[in-house]
Amino acid sequence: MDAAIGKVFDSVSDFFSGAASASADEFPLCDSDIISGCEKELAEAQKAQDEGRKKECIMRLSWALVHSKMPGDIQRGIAMLEALVVNDTSAMKLREKLYLLALGYYRSGDFSRSRDCIERCLEVEPEWGQAQTLKKAIEDRIVKDGVIGVGIAVTAVGLVAGIAAAIIRS
Repeated sequence: MDAAIGKVFDSVSDFFSGAASASADEFPLCDSDIISGCEKELAEAQKAQDEGRKKECIMRLSWALVHSKMPGDIQRGIAMLEALVVNDTSAMKLREKLYLLALGYYRSGDFSRSRDCIERCLEVEPEWGQAQTLKKAIEDRIVKDGVIGVGIAVTAVGLVAGIAAAIIRS
């Protein structure tokens, strides 16, 4: 268990330092054991009333939640990050939270909100490669979904025209 949590910490620190640069389809995933470990750490920090450690634990937990395989965890991570973004004044921490929020929205299929968050993130740090990669993934998904939507609409029009032609002929 400690080894798994250690891997998460390494992934999180690589993520925030920019060392981990996943392609659009290879965002790291977390399992429930890692999330449970982050939740335990947060509970310990809250008991100790250590605000600095508590904030770090909240960030690790929100990172784990938006990287979860479970949609409910992703939604929980989004809710945590939305609350955190409102109160942040540090540009670097805001950048990280906006990125994670954009990733959460992306993974939950809300590409419009994801794009809004990643654009705000890139206003804070325009040259951040991970944010640029996520922005490209978001734009690719929006285009793909648009093409599928147009294909469905064209198929529906063709079907209606075919039915109308058949009715007219008979």
